[in-house]
Amino acid sequence: MRNVLFKTLAGTLAATFLLCGAAQAQDTTVRFTLGWKTQGSDAAFFVARDKGYYKAEGLNVVIDQGEGSGATVTRIMGGAYDAGFGDVNAIIQNASLKPGEAPVMVYQMWNRPPFAIVTKKSANITKPKDLEGKTLGGAQGTPTTRLLPVFIQKNGLDASKIKVSNMAPNLQEPMLIKGDIDGALVFNITSYFNLVLNRQDPEKDFNWMSFGDYGMDLYSNGLMVSQKMIRENPKAVAGLVRATNKAMLEIAKDQNLGMKSTMAYDNLINEAVEKRRMQYSFTELIVSPEMKEIGVGDVKDTRMARAIGIIVEGYQLTRVPSPSEIFNRQFLPPRAERSLVYTAN
Repeated sequence: MRNVLFKTLAGTLAATFLLCGAAQAQDTTVRFTLGWKTQGSDAAFFVARDKGYYKAEGLNVVIDQGEGSGATVTRIMGGAYDAGFGDVNAIIQNASLKPGEAPVMVYQMWNRPPFAIVTKKSANITKPKDLEGKTLGGAQGTPTTRLLPVFIQKNGLDASKIKVSNMAPNLQEPMLIKGDIDGALVFNITSYFNLVLNRQDPEKDFNWMSFGDYGMDLYSNGLMVSQKMIRENPKAVAGLVRATNKAMLEIAKDQNLGMKSTMAYDNLINEAVEKRRMQYSFTELIVSPEMKEIGVGDVKDTRMARAIGIIVEGYQLTRVPSPSEIFNRQFLPPRAERSLVYTAN
């Protein structure tokens, strides 16, 4: 009798392990790259992982740090990653040059562009015309630097009166602080906190001229996936978007939740600074009248078409991609499930 019970128990345990193994085997591994080193603005991905939202969708999302929001696109195109957080404008550029190879944005997170010119308030540069006769520091190849000629053209400036000094990104804020340059061509969400870390007050002592306010109404960073993933596993794409959206709505109301998961991913970051960066991403890049109208994650095709035109002009591209090549909304949850309400806490 004991032998029968033992065999029955052993059989039951074996069946349980086999079922668990089968369930685990069904999880789809998604290789995911961030746009840069760990930042508070990445919190949605960490929350979705830590709270099991990706797991509930049958996904094992492996998150790696990035090398730049534009590099996210090339990392995915190279096949090393399936998905990532990066710049839609880099998708436009690559879709023009290599149709069929560039990744596709499936969840637009930053509704407003981070491209900006930051100047000291003491320089009294408050409008585009004030840039004439000045020297700007720009990192070669970055979107803000590359798009400066379009900004100049759209605002009727004399390009010959604006000098651009090429420099490494990490030198822009120090040289601006020292007065070696009059302004820096930056990502506001990066530069703002570089100034904070340099013991500066970016609100009190600096002016921020956003490209989006002066004829450069571009979209920016969001969740993108490879075309291969869309073709071969659309269910996984939908699950990735659904889980990320759920986490986005939660941290919009509870930034401490977002920071808990961000610190769990990388406990070497400056928690106070990264919490401020997370909140900045909501107030300056995510929340907008358009986002409130169409919900987080979506775009307006007419605006995307205009943005594509700006990028084609700025990068002197010969082929104009269609909005459907750049953004695919078929994986978005219903509009009612994408109503983001931000409350700072």
